[in-house]
Amino acid sequence: MQDNHLFEYAIIRVVPRVEREEFMNAGVILYCARQKFLQAEIILDKEKLSAFSPAADIEEIEQNLLALKRICAGGKEGGPIGLLDAASRFRWLTAMRSTVLQTSRVHPGFCKDPAEKLMLLLEEQVL
Repeated sequence: MQDNHLFEYAIIRVVPRVEREEFMNAGVILYCARQKFLQAEIILDKEKLSAFSPAADIEEIEQNLLALKRICAGGKEGGPIGLLDAASRFRWLTAMRSTVLQTSRVHPGFCKDPAEKLMLLLEEQVL
């Protein structure tokens, strides 16, 4: 029988006007140390974002979201942060910041399959 594994996750938020603190959820980052799993899944609803913030630079936001996924994947494509170990990358990605892309607080949980849990969280929190 497969054990439950401790995982941590954060919701990826798009905050087009930081001063207003209004946001829309655009993805989830999930980290499970025991399974050596760090991944982000992103679904940016461009139509909703345009209605939410007509002045938002959607192309730039998409590029930044892709960079976030590259950092999760690790390696040279993720730049200097991508070369760090998975735990350090997760901590860097979920650090508090006042930018157009932010994350929620980090939440813990237990799961059998981190990839499956990531998709469930994406469905619950973003779709």
